[in-house]
This record gives sequence, structure tokens and C-alpha cells, in this order.
Amino acid sequence: MQNSNDHIVRSFDKELRTIHEIIIRMGGMAENQLAEAVDALVQRDSAKAEMVRAEDAKIDALEEELEAAVVQLIALRQPVANDLRAVISALKISSDLERIGDYAKNIAKRSIAINQMPPQKSVTSIMRMSRLVQEIVKDTLDAFSHSDKDRAIDVWHRDEEVDEMYTSLFRELLTYMMEDPRNIGACTHMLFIAKNIERMGDHATNIAETIYYLSTGHKLEGKRPKGDRTPFQILSAEEDNGEVEI
Repeated sequence: MQNSNDHIVRSFDKELRTIHEIIIRMGGMAENQLAEAVDALVQRDSAKAEMVRAEDAKIDALEEELEAAVVQLIALRQPVANDLRAVISALKISSDLERIGDYAKNIAKRSIAINQMPPQKSVTSIMRMSRLVQEIVKDTLDAFSHSDKDRAIDVWHRDEEVDEMYTSLFRELLTYMMEDPRNIGACTHMLFIAKNIERMGDHATNIAETIYYLSTGHKLEGKRPKGDRTPFQILSAEEDNGEVEI
């Protein structure tokens, strides 16, 4: 009987490791997709952007593989307590990673359109913002790999920095559009790209909250730090000196 129980425990642990490995693979791919999508924008490389769009299907396939593994594990092992929390957390994390991949795909699609237009000054700001989010996604995956709740809390707080960068970029792009209406088309695409990157940060923060719950059994207390002020921006043109007040 003891041997049978040991076998069940080993099998369950193996299945959990498989789920864990799928999440790590998904995270690595999502992180790379963001880097490649922004690089395609900066380098004006539409061929690379098309590759990013195609690669998104691999992340979707991994999410489906994880969901199937979770359903089978629940049906066969009927996990409870900490084990059940680990399985449900894996589902939530995979969903967030899949969305990060979707946003990278969206960036790639818009970069193809932008590549048909003159180069944009705001590309540098987009690149800085994307690097920050890449670091946050990487730290989130590290926190998951090591069940590090302290690093997860750090990621949770850093989302405010992403929001502040997005607000700054939002103001910058609106200024360009007001200065010259010919910028409106390209800047509109850039606004959507910036919002996609900001949403990636939100999903990384979701994962950080899930990691904390997975490690402690409790939800993170307090209101999530937010630095996005774009809903409250008011624009007016100063006609007397040609300056734009934001």
C-alpha cells in the first residue's frame, strides 16, 4: 500500500512539474515576442513583424496543452489545498502569458503599417518602455520559478513606473499630432502600441499577484499602484505663442 501511495505522489509531482515547465516555456516565448515585435518596429523590419505574428500560434498551442494537462490532473488526482491552489494558479498565469503574446502580435501588426510611413521620433520612447516591461516580465518569471513572493511584490510595485511612462508617451504623441496633423495616422498606431505594452505590464502584475497567492495562500493587500493619468489629460493650444499646454 505504501508503494502504491508513493507511486501516486511521484506521478502527481511529475505532472505538476510538466505544468510548471509549460509556463516557463510560455513565459520565455512571450518575453521574446515582445522584444522581437519592438525590434521590428525600431528596425522597420516588416518581415520580422510577420514572423512575430506567426509565432503567436505557438504560445496559443502551449496554453491549450497546459489546459489539457490541468483538466487531466484534476480529473485523475483530485488535488486539494496547496496542490489545488498550484493547479488553479497555473491556469491563471498561462492565461496572462497568452494575452502578453497577443499584445506582442498586435504590436507587430501595427509596426507593419507604421513601416509604410515616415520614421517616428517617438520610437525611442516606445523602446525604453518596452525594455522596462521586458525586465518586469523576466523578473515575474524568475519569481515564479523560485516561488519568490518578495520579488513578486517588487514587480507589483513596478507596474506604476510603466503607467507613468505610458502617460508621458501619451502626452508626447498627442503633442506631435497637434503640431502637425500629418502625424495623426502614425501617432495613432504608436498610441495603440504604447497601450499594448502598458497592458503587458498589467498582465505581468496579475501574474505577480498570483505568485504571491500561490506562495502564501493570501491575496496581496492594498490597492494596486497605478500611474496611468491618461484618462484625465486635458489638452489646449495656446494660440498666442504657438505652444501646447497639456
